[in-house]
Amino acid sequence: MTTYRAAWVCPIDQPPIRDAIIEIEEGIIQSVQSGSRLPDAGSRQLGNVAVLPGLINAHTHLELSWLRGRVPPANQFTDWVKTLVGIRRGTEQAITPDMVAEVNAAIRELRASGTVAVGDITNSLAAVEPMLEAGLHGVVFHELLGFKERDGALIESTRALRAAASARGARISLAPHAPYSTSVELFKAIRAAVSASDCPILSVHLGESIEEVELLEKGSGPWRGMLQAIGVWRDDWDIPGCGPLQFLDRHGVIDARTLVVHGVQFDDAALARLRDIGATLVTCPRSNRWVGAGYPPIDRFYRSGVSLAVGTDSLASVDDLNLFSELKTMRWLAPAVPAAKMLESATLAGAKALGLDAELGSITPGKRADLIAVQLPDAIDDVEEYLVGGIEPAQIQLLNP
Repeated sequence: MTTYRAAWVCPIDQPPIRDAIIEIEEGIIQSVQSGSRLPDAGSRQLGNVAVLPGLINAHTHLELSWLRGRVPPANQFTDWVKTLVGIRRGTEQAITPDMVAEVNAAIRELRASGTVAVGDITNSLAAVEPMLEAGLHGVVFHELLGFKERDGALIESTRALRAAASARGARISLAPHAPYSTSVELFKAIRAAVSASDCPILSVHLGESIEEVELLEKGSGPWRGMLQAIGVWRDDWDIPGCGPLQFLDRHGVIDARTLVVHGVQFDDAALARLRDIGATLVTCPRSNRWVGAGYPPIDRFYRSGVSLAVGTDSLASVDDLNLFSELKTMRWLAPAVPAAKMLESATLAGAKALGLDAELGSITPGKRADLIAVQLPDAIDDVEEYLVGGIEPAQIQLLNP
């Protein structure tokens, strides 16, 4: 039995506990309680720290880590995409050793900043082996796209790649990219394949930019121009005449096991529908600003009652993979939202969305003891508020019972 004693424990599924004791046996949490009783001999005194469950980064792209510092911020989303595509052209499947090294470095950065599980979006599955070697939990979403695809043939032609990753022990699912890059036929085929799979969780980029909204509502704008320029526009594409969420909802793509990523452009009706479906909205506020989509309406997200998780997105659109930096931005954007709700978004909500909440996301007896300890200042009254104010990796210790 390993016993930790800390100034604070934030279990997430209950209020913070001052002067708390956590008992762990064989990597599993046995109890969490006030430290009023005398500690057992040999217990580890962690001192003036707050112990939390490891963070869950519900949306990132580890294979893009080599793009750090290469794609500058933009004022318009499609401008950022053009730069990204130009730099990345030809590398989608040609992953080099240097790129893999950047993935490994990104995973170390994730761990150092307190993240223990991810929802990773990939075109190449390049991060599977590094994740397995590092013991990084999560779901790897194999992203498929094709605006001109007229069936689900792409799913079958890539099946062997996913099967090989699954055989190595990874949790693999599929992800349609976005409405401006994926046909309705492919969306429906992916949805059916995911629902019938061993990992029936789907992730999709949705409602990120005003350009996406214009395409779906009017059939015009920069996205149409880009699709025509690269020769993938479909003249038989029916203009949906609605918003992004309504578009996918009417085709049965979204259910309670869907991670809907971004939602910057969602109105209140779309958020209410997401809440009613039971889907999880994943916000990536720093990335949204970087790519020209604008900051997300964090306050409205919480007011809607939708389940909200947090992601960093990729190193092509953020400076680092520190999820605490996302929380700091969220606190700045929504000062009235309780800090406890934001901490839940970065832990338990993400774990639930990725199907990991039986093991991770809260300090609860029976769950894995993948915990972090955050160094605190000498005097602190509201530990939760402090934790959403910006925590640096130097303050974080990974606990390994």
